[in-house]
Amino acid sequence: MQAYEFINNLIPPLKLTDQAKMALAWMEEIRTDLLPVVDKGKFLGFLSDEIIFDLNDPEKFLEKIPLNNYNCWVYTDQHVYDILKISAEHHSNMVAVLDREMTYLGVVTMEDAISAFADSLSIQSQGSVLVLSMNMSDYSLAEIARLTETENTKILSSFISNDPLDDSKIKLTLKLDQPELRYIKATLERFGYKILDHYQEEAGISSEEDRIGNLLRFLDI
Repeated sequence: MQAYEFINNLIPPLKLTDQAKMALAWMEEIRTDLLPVVDKGKFLGFLSDEIIFDLNDPEKFLEKIPLNNYNCWVYTDQHVYDILKISAEHHSNMVAVLDREMTYLGVVTMEDAISAFADSLSIQSQGSVLVLSMNMSDYSLAEIARLTETENTKILSSFISNDPLDDSKIKLTLKLDQPELRYIKATLERFGYKILDHYQEEAGISSEEDRIGNLLRFLDI
């Protein structure tokens, strides 16, 4: 799941010789508020409609307009997770993709990246989500998988983050292939695991919006 796989070819780059009014026309046509600016194959940053509106000069050439997020990019062979990380750091709904020679290849939108990441984590599959808290020294996915399998349940994917309630611990979020959690919770608690939260899904995810919503819940964003 490398970045180049998710480049959106419908997002055109702007040039320094383009005018602000043309940038706004493209944004309106594509239904976006952000476009990349490229000069001779080099990514220079993103231009937003907010910047243009603040300047209030539609005839102005882009070479005279300051750009945002010139560091909001990833290499073509980086994982989709890196795209989400860079996007969050720069508060941008687009991330540029460059090759190892720093040549601009395109952009990945957050809608595309989140959809791909949701697929990779099996978020769209029917089942449930279980959230555990533990010390890092106690973390063993193999042991947790063994315990869940005693209840005829498999772990489809997992995600580790910091426990917001205790800096000394981690939060482990599990996507399971079964919607029923009662016996799994009892088994894990019997072996000393602390359960922070759980979500049971009675039906499969049926839309893109639902899938993205479930990913954000899975990641606790």
